[in-house]
Order: sequence, then structure tokens, then C-alpha cells
Amino acid sequence: MVGRIIETEACLAEGAAHLAAVEPRFVHALSLTGPLPLRRRKDGFEALLSAIVSQQVSVAAADAIWGRMKAARLTGPRKIIWASDEDLRACGLSRQKIRYAKALASAGIDFAALRGVPTEEVVATLVAVPGIGRWTAEIYAMFSLGRADVFAPADLALQESARLLFDLPERPKERALRQMAEPWAPWRGVAARALWAYYRVAKDREGIR
Repeated sequence: MVGRIIETEACLAEGAAHLAAVEPRFVHALSLTGPLPLRRRKDGFEALLSAIVSQQVSVAAADAIWGRMKAARLTGPRKIIWASDEDLRACGLSRQKIRYAKALASAGIDFAALRGVPTEEVVATLVAVPGIGRWTAEIYAMFSLGRADVFAPADLALQESARLLFDLPERPKERALRQMAEPWAPWRGVAARALWAYYRVAKDREGIR
């Protein structure tokens, strides 16, 4: 089952109201963040390549690398396959990410078909590609496919935001945060947006591209 798709600000408002009803700390977070950003992106190869670029680097660094790749017109599968390692390295990609980008370009994923399959099937399809872990697959499902109930508990900014909002003694690990988020269904994708927005307020910097 695909479930709810986040298409508009009204969807976010519905999800935020649900979260405020089930968890009072979200009332506090939302009072500070204001309306949550939609963060919908196009789906397809370019969105997933951008997610690979974002792995394990700051938002500013990812934006800079992606900007260079767009300027060099190296954001499509055929261009990535044809590009030399030197071309991609000049944009700021590491040797490992060059390998991942080329693996994605060669994977032949039917991105249109992913729109109609359950989230776990989306994740399973994407993590079969070298360099795409569950975090990247969940970010894609959340922002590019608009899945309302997807969470990405491996995300460090989400972990830190949860620590701050829930006054935890330490940053929760992935498994603990996934369990913590279970009561927020079926709007865990909105909970993630709320936590990223709260992180921006609390830390004065962006936690996600």
C-alpha cells in the first residue's frame, strides 16, 4: 500500500495537527518553527544522484558540489556514464561517490514504476544499488515520492533534534529513534520535517538539503 502522499501545505498542516494531538512536545516545536516547508522534489535519477552527493557532507558542501555538477551538466545517467573520473572529481565527488554515481547510472531503475509501489519495495529497490543505503532511500521516498509516513532515523540532524526537543541525555541511535517515532504514524514524514525545522531553530543551521 502506498498510503498518503504529501502534495500541499494543507497536507503538512493536517499532519502537524495530528502530531500536536499525540505528542505535546510537537506543539512546542511547531510554535517555534511556524508552518513547515513542503520540501517536495521531482523524482527520478537526478533526485537520487543529488541524495548521494549529500551523503556524509554538510548541507553547504553538498550544495557547492551539486552546483558544480549542474554547471558541468553532469546530472543525467548517460552523462555520468560517459564522464571520466577526473571530470567528476573536479566537481568535488570522492572516489567512492564516483563509483556510486556510476553504479546508479547503470542500474536501469524504472523510476516511474516506483511511484505506485509500497515504500518498503521502494527502499528494497534502491538499496540494491551500491552506495544507496536506507537513509538515502528513505529521503527519496519522503521528498521525491511524497510518502507521508516515511521517517529517516539514521539522520544525525533528526537524532540531535529529537535529543533537544525531548530533553534526552544523549542522541538516540537509529533503532531507538525509529521506535520512538512509531506513535507518530501515519505522519512520520511530517514529524521528520518538524524535527528538521526545530533543528534549524535550535542550532541556527540547516539539517537537510
